[in-house]
Amino acid sequence: MKFALINGDKAEATKGAKGFCPSCGAELIAKCGEVKVNHWAHKGGRSCDPWWENETNWHRSWKGNFPVDWQEVIHCDGSGEKHIADVKTQTGYVLEFQHSYLNPEERRSRNAFYSKLVWIVDGTRRKTDKLQFEKAIKEESVAVFKEPLILRVHFPEECRLLKEWHDSNALVFFDFQETKEINQSKLWFLFPEIATSEAYISPFSKQIFIEMHNENKFEEMVINIILPIRKELMNAMQIRRKNIEYGHPSSVSGFERYKANKQRGRGRL
Repeated sequence: MKFALINGDKAEATKGAKGFCPSCGAELIAKCGEVKVNHWAHKGGRSCDPWWENETNWHRSWKGNFPVDWQEVIHCDGSGEKHIADVKTQTGYVLEFQHSYLNPEERRSRNAFYSKLVWIVDGTRRKTDKLQFEKAIKEESVAVFKEPLILRVHFPEECRLLKEWHDSNALVFFDFQETKEINQSKLWFLFPEIATSEAYISPFSKQIFIEMHNENKFEEMVINIILPIRKELMNAMQIRRKNIEYGHPSSVSGFERYKANKQRGRGRL
């Protein structure tokens, strides 16, 4: 954990300090070394939140973009279940920074627990993830919008990141850490699930992402831009499927026929 409570105030770990867990109230030990980032830990290495993961410098860097009061906020549901959100904004959005692998069952549980959840996924955890993602863009995608740029990626199961995340009903952003300069860095936004056989992605400025949350404008963008575009993409997908099903050659591109044939071929295996 980044913060413990000392005299009721949030405090970062310093050598020799003692604090208390803001969630369970247990005493925490300051862990300060040269290998891992300074952090607080429960005695015996346990954790009161099963969803918590060991933090990296990447986690800390992301958290530092937001006010301290928004970081490591305890979120409770109606049943009394509680978890520590990485960041919770004034408009109620929970930002979860995910580095380690997350099994689908736990991901679905978190999606259900946090009604306004945004995932920021570390795209550099595995050495081949970025290469696979770039290959998917280059070889299996087509632009469906130019402004903003939106790509439709076919066969997302061939890219592990897309395979793991494209069926999510929450908002997902991939961070490939291309540069440390925030104003030059981009994320890749993955639209909530539209189809099982394809994924829709769009580049997104990291700086704008941070500014929108800090200025409480993110929800406005979701309502006025992301959701209407998603609806339009879903309508277009349904039309394309009908055209393929009824064999309207004037409405189906060569790439679409190739995709349909490839899918039918896989179904026979």
